[in-house]
Amino acid sequence: MGKRAFLFILTNILVMTTIFIVWTLITTFTPVGGMYADGQLVLSSLLVFSLLFGFGGSFISLAMSRWVAKKMMKVRVLDPNDNLNQYERHIVEKVHRLSRAAGLAHMPEVGIYHSKEVNAFATGPSKKRSLVAVSSGLLEAMDDDAVEGVIAHEVAHIDNGDMVTMTLLQGIVNAIVIFAARVVAFVVSRFVREEMAGIVNFILIFVLQILFSILGSLVSMPIQDTVSHADNGGADLAGKDKMIHALRSLQNYVDRATVNDHRDDSAVQTMKISGGGGMMRLFSTHPDLSDRIESLERK
Repeated sequence: MGKRAFLFILTNILVMTTIFIVWTLITTFTPVGGMYADGQLVLSSLLVFSLLFGFGGSFISLAMSRWVAKKMMKVRVLDPNDNLNQYERHIVEKVHRLSRAAGLAHMPEVGIYHSKEVNAFATGPSKKRSLVAVSSGLLEAMDDDAVEGVIAHEVAHIDNGDMVTMTLLQGIVNAIVIFAARVVAFVVSRFVREEMAGIVNFILIFVLQILFSILGSLVSMPIQDTVSHADNGGADLAGKDKMIHALRSLQNYVDRATVNDHRDDSAVQTMKISGGGGMMRLFSTHPDLSDRIESLERK
C-alpha cells in the first residue's frame, strides 16, 4: 500500500513539475503574461493556464497510464514467449483472440494482479500501447464464459478508444474547474479588506477546486455511455449470452460483498462497477448492473 501511495504521489509531482516548466516557458517567451496584472485578473492568461493544466495533466497521465497501472496494481505481465502455465496461456490467447476479432492490429499486453476484488481493467495511451489486466479474484470467482465476457468488455474499451475519450472529458472538466475556481475566488476576495484579500483568494481557490471537482463528477454521465458501448462491443465479440452472464456474475459478487447493507470495502473498494441508487447514480462511472443487463437483453 505504501508503494502504491508513493508511486501515486511521485506521478502527480512529475506531472505538475512538467506543466509548471511549460507554463514558465510560455510566460517567459510568449506574449502571454501572468494571471494577475495591476491587481486585476487577466482572463486570457487564466484561460491559457486552465487549458494547459486541465488538458496537460490529463494527457500526461494518459501517456503514463500503462506504466503507472502496472506499478501501482503490481500487474504481472504475461509474456506469451515466456514459460506460462496452461491457464495463464489460456488467458493470453483469449485476450488476443478477442482483440483480433475486434480488428486490433496490435495485441494488448495481458496481465494479472493479485487482489480479492472481482475486477478487470483496460488502460494505455493508444490502441498500440494498451494493457488488459484481470484480478486473481476474478479468475477464482468466475467461470470461463464469464471471464471471456469481462475480457471482451475491456477489449471493446480499447477498440472504441475510450481511454482517449475519457481523457478529453476529464481535461475539459479540469480546465473548467481551474478557471471557475479562480474567477469566483478573485471576485469574492474583492469584498474583503485588502490585507486579507490574498489569503482569502488562496483559501477559496483551494476550497472551490474541491467543490467544483465533486460537481464535475457529473461527467460520469457521458462516461457511462462508454461503458454501455463497451458492453455492446463485448456482446459482439464474445456473444450476448456470455456478456450477460459476466454481468450477472459481477452482480452476484457485489450482492455477496454486501453485509448488513454495508459494503465490505476490502473486497469492492476499487471495483466501482455498481451504480448504486438514488442521487449517487449521478456520480457513478458505471451504470447500474441491472440496467446494463436489461439493456443487453433488449439488444
